[in-house]
Amino acid sequence: MLDTQSLPHYFSAEHEEYRASLRDFVALEITPHVHDWDEAETFPRDLYQRIARLGVLGIGYPEALGGTPADLFFHIITAEEMARSGSGGVSASLLSHTIGLPPIANYGSQALQQRIVPAVLRGEKIAALAVTEPGGGSDVAALKTTAVLDGDHYVVNGEKVFITSGMRADYFTVAVRTDPANQGAGGISALMIEADTPGFTRTPFKKMGWWSSDTAQLRFDNVRVPVANLLGVENQGFKVFMNNFNAERLGMSAQACMFAQVCLQEATDWARERQTFGQPLSQRQVIRHKLVDMAMKIEAARSLVYELAWQVEHRQGDPAHLVARTCMAKILSTQAMQFCADQAVQILGGMGFMRGTRCERIYREVKVMMIGGGSEEIMKDLAARQLGI
Repeated sequence: MLDTQSLPHYFSAEHEEYRASLRDFVALEITPHVHDWDEAETFPRDLYQRIARLGVLGIGYPEALGGTPADLFFHIITAEEMARSGSGGVSASLLSHTIGLPPIANYGSQALQQRIVPAVLRGEKIAALAVTEPGGGSDVAALKTTAVLDGDHYVVNGEKVFITSGMRADYFTVAVRTDPANQGAGGISALMIEADTPGFTRTPFKKMGWWSSDTAQLRFDNVRVPVANLLGVENQGFKVFMNNFNAERLGMSAQACMFAQVCLQEATDWARERQTFGQPLSQRQVIRHKLVDMAMKIEAARSLVYELAWQVEHRQGDPAHLVARTCMAKILSTQAMQFCADQAVQILGGMGFMRGTRCERIYREVKVMMIGGGSEEIMKDLAARQLGI
């Protein structure tokens, strides 16, 4: 397996110190509990504050807001080490602020930033992103939720679906249409809406995977939102969400590579212990070939993710090409995850079909990784357009 400590081109001693501390936390505080949390369809809320004390939630945010300025590889490490638990649901909700909070930190007023960001980074409050709608999917420009100006408030009506942390979040960064005459990207704005605002309701979803993550449908019925909660400039919110998506897709790519690695490790451990006809399963050539096929796909995907992260961090390359490579990285890494989950379940046989094994859980969670943040089909189309194909 690829050893990240042998890649000084990407990771410094400071990076590896952070990785070691987070890996220890995940091994002690998360991994032993993920099966029970999956069955309970939740995890303890105080986990946010416990991981916040380690500094994880504040990575990449300004010190003035309670964060720790950091480069992109700290985010990559966070995604990887959280995925090492083998639970996408815990990672998705525990880190929902990584997509819900940046628009507030980057585009909100100073007063809004000071009121919201520090509390989220301390793990006292939870932030989430609300973009996807029942009829729109990843087509942000087609959203229907409206925000009509009425004095010093916007009146919001509409609904959102598949919202991670939708049931427990306190703050939502919501995509709305503020210019009804413009039905494209130009009429979209970003609003911060608080969960306790009158007229705002939410309903939980039952899902194939990510059981421990709360996923919800949100409904806005004449919800009055202060104009002060506008993030950025009215009718110019499309770029707010597009910039957010690129970071989300890169993080998901790093996660997918680690989920694939978890499957490989579980399959390898099983093959070494399992005896068949007087020999360990790992001595069977067909099994060794499966394991090498898994390792090859992980190596290829992870190499692309790391090189892409380096290019983005150092502003190397054409921006359109970087967007295209981000799409490719998400496709390649989630395909590696899908392949490795399938092969691991096959190698474990009946045990791979039993709840409680990591590969069984990851097998169920593959599809949300391939769909979330933009499906494979959307990624290919976006990449083609960026490359002028």
